[in-house]
Amino acid sequence: MFKSDYFKIIALFLTWRIFIFALAFLSPLVIPKFGATFPYYEDRLIGSGLPHFLWSFGNFDGVHYLGIAKVGYAYQFTQAFFPLYPIIIKLTSFAFFGNLLLSALIISNTLFLVGLIFFFKLIKENFSSKTAYWSIIFLLSFPTSYYFGSVYTEGLFFALITISFYLAQNNKTFLASIFGSFASGTRLIGLFLAPGLFLIKNLKNKYFLLLIPLGLVLYMVYLKLQFNNPIYFLTSQEIFGQARSTTKVILLPQVYYRYFQIIITTSGLPLYNAIFELVCATFALAVLLFNYKKIKKEWLVFSLLSIITPTLTGTFASMPRYVLLAFPLFIYLAQLKNKTIKIIILMLFISSLCVATTLFTQGYWVA
Repeated sequence: MFKSDYFKIIALFLTWRIFIFALAFLSPLVIPKFGATFPYYEDRLIGSGLPHFLWSFGNFDGVHYLGIAKVGYAYQFTQAFFPLYPIIIKLTSFAFFGNLLLSALIISNTLFLVGLIFFFKLIKENFSSKTAYWSIIFLLSFPTSYYFGSVYTEGLFFALITISFYLAQNNKTFLASIFGSFASGTRLIGLFLAPGLFLIKNLKNKYFLLLIPLGLVLYMVYLKLQFNNPIYFLTSQEIFGQARSTTKVILLPQVYYRYFQIIITTSGLPLYNAIFELVCATFALAVLLFNYKKIKKEWLVFSLLSIITPTLTGTFASMPRYVLLAFPLFIYLAQLKNKTIKIIILMLFISSLCVATTLFTQGYWVA
């Protein structure tokens, strides 16, 4: 049993989970003052009755997902958050005595573990077990990996895209498209599974891929009927203070110019965040673009579209979180031949993970 792939994946997951919880438990000792830079945390997080090292993983966007799960889209601008994740939270909360936060944390972590299993299977079919294990290690060590186990869509979405790619790779197009439709009902970038999967060689029944946008289409129909605005999920983005433009397209060179201006004019946490966002975006784009011949086309197209599309709003905000889902990055790192370089990258990742998790769980915005 101890030699089985599933046992090793679960062991890696539990090691990561315990480490992240330990960082959250110790974070008040490192940063005594809670940031409290977002609303509703007293009611939806502290009011859950869970200890700080648990409820702190519902910070920031988490309170909005919990609010939607409780009362639907009753609060203005919460339409920016797609519906599938809060629907699952609501449905499963009955098994946890109505505790929405506990339900959300269990969903995120359980589905992320499922995603890791399919991530391993996907890589093993194309490379080797060794590459698959190293890919998981780099993914778990990435500075923002704590989002996978938080009240965010990362855990659910990662499971959906890895399952979808795995099924399509094994010519189960209909099932892959169904999971793809769930993905587009979870995040807008779920749409990019369609062009990605379309590029898989010898994939049969490609017309099923037309089902992938269904999740988004259903959400848009709901927004039209309920709020007379089918793109409310887009127009409500600007309210969340990330300087996003939803009325015009801003090209990548303009975003870089803006960030260089930010870096020379700010200090403290805003400077840290700007550098963090810039480095993560540049790292992801560099790896994908300079190694495009080594990455499967279907993975490359999905990842590039997922990373570049948010930048068209004029910012790299949240990019350290978005690049988590560009999974070819971690496969590339896993295939590096030089072990010393791999260990150095791993140590840099883990160090940054400690800093980012401590800040996030104490209520300070990171990605």
